[in-house]
Amino acid sequence: MVTTDTYPLDLESLLERLPDLTPHDRALIEHAYYKAQVAHEGQFRKSGEPYFSHCVAVAGILADLNMDAETIAAGLLHDIIEDTVVTGDEIRGEFGPNVARLVEGVTKLTKLPIENIGNKPENDRHNRAVNRELEYFRKMFLMMDDDVRVVLVKLADRLHNMRTLGFMDETRRKRIAQETMDIFAPLANRLGIWQIKWELEDLSFRHLEPEAYRAIASNLDERRADREKYINEVAEVLRQELAKFGIHNASITGRPKHIYSIYRKMKNKNATLVEQIHDVRALRVIVDLEEQCYLVLGIVHRLWRPMPGEFDDYIAAPKDNFYRSLHTAVWSDKGKTLEIQIRTWQMHEDAEYGIAAHWRYKEARHQHDEAFERRIEYLRRLIDQGGDSREDAESFMNRLKSEVFQDRVYAFTPKGDIIDLPVGATPIDFAYHIHTDVGHRCRGAKIRGRLVGLDYQLRTGDQVEITTAKRGGPSMDWLNTDLGYIKTARARSKIRHWFRKQNRDKHISMGREALERELKRLGILDKLSFDAVARTFEFDKLEDLLAAIGAGDITGAQITHKILEDERREQREKEAEQQLLRPRSRPTNVGVDEGVTITGTDGLLVNIAKCCAPMPGDNIIGYVTRGRGVTVHRRDCANIASMPEHERERLLDVSWGSVTQEHRYSVPVEIIANDREGLLRDISTTIADEKVNISSVEVKTKHHIATLNLIIDISDNQQLARIIRRIEAIPNVVEAHRRNSL
Repeated sequence: MVTTDTYPLDLESLLERLPDLTPHDRALIEHAYYKAQVAHEGQFRKSGEPYFSHCVAVAGILADLNMDAETIAAGLLHDIIEDTVVTGDEIRGEFGPNVARLVEGVTKLTKLPIENIGNKPENDRHNRAVNRELEYFRKMFLMMDDDVRVVLVKLADRLHNMRTLGFMDETRRKRIAQETMDIFAPLANRLGIWQIKWELEDLSFRHLEPEAYRAIASNLDERRADREKYINEVAEVLRQELAKFGIHNASITGRPKHIYSIYRKMKNKNATLVEQIHDVRALRVIVDLEEQCYLVLGIVHRLWRPMPGEFDDYIAAPKDNFYRSLHTAVWSDKGKTLEIQIRTWQMHEDAEYGIAAHWRYKEARHQHDEAFERRIEYLRRLIDQGGDSREDAESFMNRLKSEVFQDRVYAFTPKGDIIDLPVGATPIDFAYHIHTDVGHRCRGAKIRGRLVGLDYQLRTGDQVEITTAKRGGPSMDWLNTDLGYIKTARARSKIRHWFRKQNRDKHISMGREALERELKRLGILDKLSFDAVARTFEFDKLEDLLAAIGAGDITGAQITHKILEDERREQREKEAEQQLLRPRSRPTNVGVDEGVTITGTDGLLVNIAKCCAPMPGDNIIGYVTRGRGVTVHRRDCANIASMPEHERERLLDVSWGSVTQEHRYSVPVEIIANDREGLLRDISTTIADEKVNISSVEVKTKHHIATLNLIIDISDNQQLARIIRRIEAIPNVVEAHRRNSL
């Protein structure tokens, strides 16, 4: 055994952070240190530092969390199997099965499955790459169920890599930073490890939005002295007031605000100045007992006027990651806003270290820890909820992002039970959370006794009452993402499962109706056969496609996207072929006003044909007119189809050029509805919500049936499809579709 006198400085520093180590634990960490040091000899990082320095840094982060000796040893050894000749069996023989399991677990998370995709089409390569990455994250979450310490080592590894990310090239920096912001920071949050969560967010934000990061950091630095002086003054005032009520041992400190959290609040509140965010000035009060938290809250509200809507009681209703604290915001005597957190020492320990707090007390590692078991059970529910062995990586990831990574709202049943859902959840999500059968039969909802639409977005504190039918099932429209009926992947999975259980003949019938409706919305029902759509989706039989649509496995939005994507691909291939055949000396010009590229012409004027009103996403052709330049038609335009043969020599190939959001195209839309008061207002509001202008409206009513002919200015086909779907969701609207002429 090595004596303390001969410890390297970094090992000595590591051990000093762990004063409660047993001799056995100390020997385990020493052994792991020297094993990793020898194994990584001669390896270097991008920064030029010895690679082993990364291993020590990871162990140091775990030591700051006061993790147990096995986890810290695994932190020192976490890359040894991946990057050196040392094997798992060798680790198992020298360090025991627990350390070996942790190291092997981290090694599995490091490796992504690699396959030869070099000769695949571009979209296929992208999809396979995405699936490999999603499968990696699936493994990470499933690893929690085996030993959550594996994920803690991985978080420490990611944190140190983020601290040294500046040595990577820009492309890799942004990819890793985005991955960290999307996955690892929310994961740390769900595990309740605030220390790691906020640093991962700030480091990611620094690389993703460097200008915004520097602006906020500079602003905070400039005002730091004034802010600290102010915080010290109000802390002293509060300390004296607490003493009057017998609270002498409270810790009152300024709470550091993190740059990314300030940025998010500025975005949410549309603030342009950091000083407009009230909790830039923040205090944290820590007391011994839970009842003292509420006494402190009362004293704070007596001293300073509370801000309406800025109080949260996370003690009575903890967050889903077990966070507990009181939050309030007040106006101080100087008119400045101040946020105050109030918690006990135990709550503070849990908030800072989350699930890692289990290892901070040695006695907790040798006896049953109910809080720890509740956290583990919570993680298991997240992993198991709604999943099955057939779930692919993308579905699994979408469910986790929906169920785990989103910010949360806390709604109540009529009996007062708390239902925890992601922000943006609707009454349908609420119903499926209560019970699958309640979700299937959901027909309406009341919030505090007031009727709301099924697309209403729930807010924290809402009391929700679900109205159900005696029989029946979900609506296909609930699966349409453009309509906003559901947020959670759990509800989506349950709805799709219900449709899959219906008989195949019914699925085919429902799918046929849905496909016909979607093609009619796009204005191509007479132009594109169902068999062609089946081939686009790579189905050998049309009935299989219709059954998949009827079962909810393929949605209207997917149909629109796939058809338009296929049209664009064919157009690109045709242009590439024509380019090869065309003499290279002929120039290509762009009609900037209409966003149309004209091939083989010299600066001709471009006009959009009113007979068929083409827009980006349509397959188009040009017609050279006498004295008016080139008129652009849809290729399936009736006027083009009926054109005499001798006129066809004036046709030329055109394609959509660099279309931006500034380009707008007038498109005719017909709406048929049962007439009622406020119908036109509701339609206009729906279109305005998409930031789309209505340039013309014509309404005809006969026998209480209203026919509305609108001309709307839109940017592309997908926006049109989304608007039409939203219009069809309006009460009394029978159908809406694109007309073929202005």
